[in-house]
Amino acid sequence: MDLILVEQLGISLGLGLIVGFQREWGSSHVAGIRSFALITLLGTVCAKLGILQSGWILPFGLIAVTALVIAGGFAKISSGEIGPGITTSVSALVMYTIGALVVYHIPVAIILGGTVALLLYGKEHLHSLVHSVSRDEFRAIFQLILIALVILPILPNRAYGPYNVLNPFHIWLMVVLIVGISLGGYVISRVLGTGKGALVSGIIGGIISSTATTAGFSRKSREEGVSIPLSAFVILAASTVVFFRVALEMGIAAPQILPTVLPQLLSMAAITGFICGIFYILHLRKVKAETPAETKDPANMKMAVVFGLLYAVVLFAVAAAIDEAGGSGMYIIAGLSGLTDMDAITLSTAQLLKQQRIGIDMGWKMILIGALANMIFKLAIVGVLGHRRLLRLLAVYFGIIILGGILLIAFWPAVS
Repeated sequence: MDLILVEQLGISLGLGLIVGFQREWGSSHVAGIRSFALITLLGTVCAKLGILQSGWILPFGLIAVTALVIAGGFAKISSGEIGPGITTSVSALVMYTIGALVVYHIPVAIILGGTVALLLYGKEHLHSLVHSVSRDEFRAIFQLILIALVILPILPNRAYGPYNVLNPFHIWLMVVLIVGISLGGYVISRVLGTGKGALVSGIIGGIISSTATTAGFSRKSREEGVSIPLSAFVILAASTVVFFRVALEMGIAAPQILPTVLPQLLSMAAITGFICGIFYILHLRKVKAETPAETKDPANMKMAVVFGLLYAVVLFAVAAAIDEAGGSGMYIIAGLSGLTDMDAITLSTAQLLKQQRIGIDMGWKMILIGALANMIFKLAIVGVLGHRRLLRLLAVYFGIIILGGILLIAFWPAVS
């Protein structure tokens, strides 16, 4: 007995029964639990016969299933019943191909079969989600599709410039990454709600943009009735999340480098998180977070494009510093870049580490210097936009964090 064939038929039968069960349970359709099971099995049998006998058997089977689905639909219409929707017909054809895929790649077939079942089951939730999407959210989704699936593939994937570091494909890929993270943070805020607590507001702010969160809560601190300690805590929490965001970006841009720099990033996150916890204990107990104003650009597209330009500038400047000024020049560039944006110095450093243009020690120190400079910039934002008491509070706690970061940079053992 061919045990492999038995396994394939068993998996095919199971997938067909799952999808067919959903179709028959949901409402009356041209194909139910038995039909879907048989269609999926037919796909497996045709694929197997195609390998053993003739490759034409598989496409002929698909044509036969298509004809049967069409005939079943006409039969329902002629009997006075409401005709089946296109979803059931398409599902039947998809399950035939999944049945065939079982013969070639079982894990992918199982994933696809489960995905089909979930899509069919989630009809009401998906329709509700679509109708709840605002114009701004719709535009953000299609902006991500445009930059990721239309613009990115046509960009040249080669380096240009005097230092051979400006790759249009890689630069735009970083823009796609930032837009994706911003949109993901916005989705989390929609699901959880930003008014559920100060910590949630800070986490979401750190995912989307800790600098924007700092500016937003600094402005709010001037409003009558707004809790200044609460605003300070949200800013501190967002600044803590930044290090996890940096680790995420490093893991995507240079996964082979992440294990060597993760301990330093987590140590800095621990220092910031500890200070944030102390602040909460001393200044906050049972205070609810005010809901920040809803963003008009969930994808943060303009800032992402500006980031792309800044990323290219930083990449070029660091490469020039390697060639002209040595390590000290690179640290200065890292500090200047980090003043306004952590993503640019993080991702440009990740590229240089991956290309072995700089060492591990220099790389993580550049990122941390950028992060400390970014905290100084946030203090400047608070000084311009925020209440004086908010500035005094954050100056003390950010000062302690910056001191901790300097000590970390000075005394962390060299990475071999």
